[in-house]
Amino acid sequence: MICYGPAVLDLTDDLIEAYAEVFSGPPWNESEETIQQFRARLSADAARRGFRTALAQSTAGIDGFATAWITEAPLPDVRSYPRVTTQLGPERVEELLVGALEVDELAVRRHARGTGLGRTLLAELADDAPSARAWLITARRATDTMATYRRLGWHEVEPLPGTENGVAVFLSPSHPGAKAA
Repeated sequence: MICYGPAVLDLTDDLIEAYAEVFSGPPWNESEETIQQFRARLSADAARRGFRTALAQSTAGIDGFATAWITEAPLPDVRSYPRVTTQLGPERVEELLVGALEVDELAVRRHARGTGLGRTLLAELADDAPSARAWLITARRATDTMATYRRLGWHEVEPLPGTENGVAVFLSPSHPGAKAA
């Protein structure tokens, strides 16, 4: 199920519970403070152009979710964006990322892992991407996550020489720039 805009805010507490379960453990090891910052981020993100959430719910609650929005120019200089700009350079950021659907969070709870739910959530969002262009960032230390994206057909964008840092940028399988990435 896809929710557009701030309608998802009615599920904030459930989303935070799922987020905490997924991101408090390795390799993320987010603190309680960082987990609670997700609440504020979610409220702000819901106001972004093109914001949407793919949700999977069962009797257990939210089994998984993914959030996304349309990337605006210039990229902000918060979170991982400066590292993305350093790795890709402003021209490739403009060409590959601006105007594309940016998948920000993907969280699948332990009890739902191995069921294809992550693939389904990503596909729901990517299928809804403008001009078939979607992208995401992950941490290089999250080797299992990076391997999963590759298995799902996402393409890592090669950093410019000498710029590799702690983040990896992936383009969706249908992104026109994916094969050249």
